[in-house]
Amino acid sequence: LYDLRMSGFPGWIEDAFVTLAQTENRILRIIGETPKRPGVQVEIYIDEAPMRDEMLAFSHRIFQLSLAISLFTAGLLYISLMLMFVRPMRRITAGMERFRRAPEDETRIFKPSDRPDEIGIAQRELAVMQHELRLALRQKDRLAMLGAAVTKVNHDLRNSLATAMLIGDRLAASDDPDVQRLVPRMFRAMDRAVNLCGQTLDYASATMPTLNAKRNRLAEIVHMAGETLTQEHPDGGGGPFDWRNEVPDEICLMADAAQMLRVFENLGRNAREAGASSVRVTAVEDADSLIVEIIDDGPGMPAQATEHLFQPFAGSAREGGTGLGLVIAREVIHAHGGEIALAATGPEGTAFRLRLKPA
Repeated sequence: LYDLRMSGFPGWIEDAFVTLAQTENRILRIIGETPKRPGVQVEIYIDEAPMRDEMLAFSHRIFQLSLAISLFTAGLLYISLMLMFVRPMRRITAGMERFRRAPEDETRIFKPSDRPDEIGIAQRELAVMQHELRLALRQKDRLAMLGAAVTKVNHDLRNSLATAMLIGDRLAASDDPDVQRLVPRMFRAMDRAVNLCGQTLDYASATMPTLNAKRNRLAEIVHMAGETLTQEHPDGGGGPFDWRNEVPDEICLMADAAQMLRVFENLGRNAREAGASSVRVTAVEDADSLIVEIIDDGPGMPAQATEHLFQPFAGSAREGGTGLGLVIAREVIHAHGGEIALAATGPEGTAFRLRLKPA
């Protein structure tokens, strides 16, 4: 018995599945109201087997139609994804591989499309990145060639300056008052030129020397740097220079003593040439690092120097400087796995902070 008056759409679906699952032939009694004449009740009796056969045939046709629609939709989706996403991404990947094989070739720069979506943005950004990278590589090649030429010029210039200093030594023996007054200026000018050539040649070396790291007492390295700096003549004339080594004797570090000595000499020399009369070096140990500060009483660094700090030929605090001292110091510190930073600068002085690995 199926009373259509007492069930709804969910119930009809359940009854349909029950009928499809039947294996025995039944006589169905179906009661319902006619849709055209409300209140009129209709009652019929039908054989279940023919109806089940028609329902199975209908289900089979619906399955075939659904399968065809699904395959057609899947094909359209595959083609759409291939055209809209996969092929453009493959094109981007191929463009990257092609550019990697010869980045100096301008014809290998990716040509983006006008798509307004994310893939179009990625294509345009890739083209911009490749163009900028190509310009950077070209500039690097030019700088390499220029560096090689400057190295040769520096070598010849140092030989010429050595000859000039020999002649200057002979002039210094003259009793002429004008010569005696001008020779010290000439020597200072030649010393600056020799120092500039030396720093440029040091920076032009392509690789850092192999570190010979050993356990060293930091106070000894700072003391040796102070001895060297106090024996040198400051640029532009004499004057007192106080190097204060306030590093505790028990602090040690694993480092190449010669290279770390180079760091402290460069920082101390920069402070002296900037006008400082006193440099103080302190060190403290924390949980996993060694903090070293180099503090001077100079006039501070100009804004232009702080903006281009650690950049060669741009970060010097004095006129005529190269800024290579800080660059070389940072390279040595990084080679030891440490960090160097400008802690403070102003009219009261400048402080650099080194973070190193303790022994």
